[in-house]
Amino acid sequence: MTIRNIGILTGLLSGGMAMDSMAQNPAITKVQANKIIEIAGNQVPVVSGGLYDRYRSNPPLSVIENEAPDVDLSWFRTLKKTKVDVGFETYSPNFYYKDSRITAIFTADINKLRELIPPKIGEQIQPLQIWPGRGVIALTAYAYHYCDNDSYTEISLSIVTNKPGSASFGPLTLLGQSMSKSFWGYILKLPVNTELARVRGVVGYNLPKWLTEINFEENETAIKFEIMDKESDRSDVVFEGKKLKDLSKDVELITNSFTNVNQNGKLTYGYAISRQLSHATSTDPDSAMLRLGDGALSNYIKSLKLGKLLKYEYVPEFQSALYAPQPLPADR
Repeated sequence: MTIRNIGILTGLLSGGMAMDSMAQNPAITKVQANKIIEIAGNQVPVVSGGLYDRYRSNPPLSVIENEAPDVDLSWFRTLKKTKVDVGFETYSPNFYYKDSRITAIFTADINKLRELIPPKIGEQIQPLQIWPGRGVIALTAYAYHYCDNDSYTEISLSIVTNKPGSASFGPLTLLGQSMSKSFWGYILKLPVNTELARVRGVVGYNLPKWLTEINFEENETAIKFEIMDKESDRSDVVFEGKKLKDLSKDVELITNSFTNVNQNGKLTYGYAISRQLSHATSTDPDSAMLRLGDGALSNYIKSLKLGKLLKYEYVPEFQSALYAPQPLPADR
């Protein structure tokens, strides 16, 4: 279905030859994994000689500078990695050096969103109700072109919530998060296209990841992600966004935090800080397209009863630091 913009919520989230058709990015579409390593008892295929094979999430920045001289590493030099045990030994934060994403924010049925948050987590967070009967969902497609985990794509479907333990005032809370550039959510679905990303996400970050094929394509005017249904191997969800003009080059730091439960049943939170280097937004109803099929993810999205598009974000250049989950203060 095509996303239609019916209303706008103020303050929400912040030359060569033309290509005639979408061109695939093979580095993202099909990652060549040809070596098996063990992570928390799982046999995981990785790229032989890739960043993860060599450095296990702790590559020296001098290596990154040599392999990707076009990447600005100034921000990463201000961050310190720490060795942590998250079910396996790793380093936090995990660095994402060169990435792009598209995001569509739209309304969904508030009662359905409440049902989807587990009771224990629901003691701390609630979906933000922006008007009677409607909450907010964020659909984001990420292309991690170069990171500590080599390269991969993932699609995040999240409920926008209040900060754990704080009062929720619906649109006022959402406006406050937008002004502070610090957002909270509960992640519903997170398909990825490499087993390395799946195992690390499930074991180390308590995230609802599964492995499936995700095709990433782009041309001069658009960027597209196609998610294949794991059971049928057929196209299920297609999320496409326009490459917006008038890109802002003002660097923005945005924090996205998520609440969930770890392997021991304890409430935890994790967060990622994104450094947006190039970005633009739109409320044009034609700026984004979501096509749903008959697979499991499409049927799940249909059950949310999506409504008004609130905002489309096009971020062709950003960097990120993903921090390991920690116990919620009230649950320590």
